[in-house]
Amino acid sequence: MIADVIIHPSPNQGPRRDGLRPSIVVIHYTAMQSAAAALERLCDPSAEVSAHYLISGQGDVYQMVEEDQRAWHAGQGEWAGSDDINSRSIGIELDNQGTHPFAEPQMQALERLLKDIMARWKITADGVIGHSDMAPGRKADPGPRFDWARLARQGLAATGKDDPSRKDLTPDSFIAAARLVGFTADVSLDTLLTAARLRFAPWRSGPLCQDDLQLCHYISSKWK
Repeated sequence: MIADVIIHPSPNQGPRRDGLRPSIVVIHYTAMQSAAAALERLCDPSAEVSAHYLISGQGDVYQMVEEDQRAWHAGQGEWAGSDDINSRSIGIELDNQGTHPFAEPQMQALERLLKDIMARWKITADGVIGHSDMAPGRKADPGPRFDWARLARQGLAATGKDDPSRKDLTPDSFIAAARLVGFTADVSLDTLLTAARLRFAPWRSGPLCQDDLQLCHYISSKWK
């Protein structure tokens, strides 16, 4: 465990179901005015929501739920063909409203925490996802301001790569590729495209285009 974790237990937790162990880390933003407000809500029994960790903008790390327990952070959704993400994951909330970049102390604390969690539970980079990945159309966090590429450079998240040589992009091939990488929720093409871009290319807009092969190439290089 990283040093200086502040223990602040939440009653909103329970045992993981069916003997499941953490194989995914889900990153969120709090969308609240402050870390203190988020901490209060995540520990309020009437809110029925929690996470394993909350990281403030200053880099303070609060642990509300033990990692072997089931926190209530993911809600309905699906990733890589599996549901009940709460029983399969560790949830990390970041103090941010999604409207501004994530603070440097916060990102450094997240990186240290991720390295620790991934080593302890043998979670690979492919298992570090955003809330929007497993709940496309319903959730948008950690949002377009989150620096996934920074995590990917350290092996703490997966990323796409451009492959100009590929010319086979169609709606069906894009959907198939997205399913292989983990986007298996039953959503429309537009919703899927929004979620995939939010993760791999948040600067891109408009209809499905050749540049969206970035995601397809990541998948093809992983699975071929």
